[in-house]
Amino acid sequence: MSVLQLDLGADSYDIVIERGALQRAGELLNLDRKVLVLTDNGVPAEYAQTVASQAKDGYVFTVPQGEDSKSIPTFSRVLSEMLRLGFSRKDAVVAVGGGVVGDLAGFAASAYMRGIDFYNIPTTVLSQVDSSIGGKTAVNLDGIKNIVGAFYQPKKVLVDLDLLATLPDRQISNGLAEAVKMSLTSDKELFELFEKGNIKENMDEIITRSLMIKKAVVEQDEKEQGLRRILNFGHTIGHGVESFEHLNGLYHGECVALGMIPMVSDELRPRLIKVLESLRLPTSVELNADEVYAAMTHDKKGEGDSVTVTTVSKPGTFTMKKVQFKDLYPMIQMIGRSV
Repeated sequence: MSVLQLDLGADSYDIVIERGALQRAGELLNLDRKVLVLTDNGVPAEYAQTVASQAKDGYVFTVPQGEDSKSIPTFSRVLSEMLRLGFSRKDAVVAVGGGVVGDLAGFAASAYMRGIDFYNIPTTVLSQVDSSIGGKTAVNLDGIKNIVGAFYQPKKVLVDLDLLATLPDRQISNGLAEAVKMSLTSDKELFELFEKGNIKENMDEIITRSLMIKKAVVEQDEKEQGLRRILNFGHTIGHGVESFEHLNGLYHGECVALGMIPMVSDELRPRLIKVLESLRLPTSVELNADEVYAAMTHDKKGEGDSVTVTTVSKPGTFTMKKVQFKDLYPMIQMIGRSV
């Protein structure tokens, strides 16, 4: 077992990295109260049941798998269930799932009675390396990702790598895109590890190093006023692609992979593309650049007609700069095949 502490003063919490941690949730988390275990129907049902069975008074609430569950109506259903079950300020929500479940559970916990305890047990590579820590919780609205939400830190995060055993290869690659993202801005050696291959043998190291990067960034900039924006590397164009209705079949990490390609130097781009191809991540996609551009300009990180983006010239380094949205249009075309 290894434990990383995310140091945010009064909001500090531990990230426990341990195979088999799910079986010890009752020891590692305070479940001696009413607990709503939020999961989705794509996660093996026994994961949520294992947590609920270790709680004093545990309930499982299952939402449909997929991005559509990150919505105001689903958020409302979760809150209504807690109200129906008589949850108080002393009770807790536990997310057992990927990024959608974590975002939804965290946002519901932040809003119910102005905030109750929230724990995160991520079950996908993407959520284990990225979304499970840092406190960004949100739902989507009118086709715009994460536009309604709150910064709300969990009380503890359990990262159990055994939970990845049931994931299909595509979902593993989807999550590794976020680890590649962090390696490019912050960890040259991690990027070189991706270049060498042997991903499955190095999964523990990849996840731990990725968490260490994100932990360090969040500690310096919890509310995304500056440095934390490097975690959005690849996301400005990636979210535009993800919002494009005809491309709903692409996963978040796959869209981020596409979004990184125009944001690296000409010298680095062939190396990045080779890594993405080795992970079976897309390097181009059929799209309508006008529609992606329209979705991208709704980005909540935008400032009028401009947005701050992160670029990478060589692994382990980054530059932040403000660019006009119109200057990103040719970058969309770089990854697009016309429909």
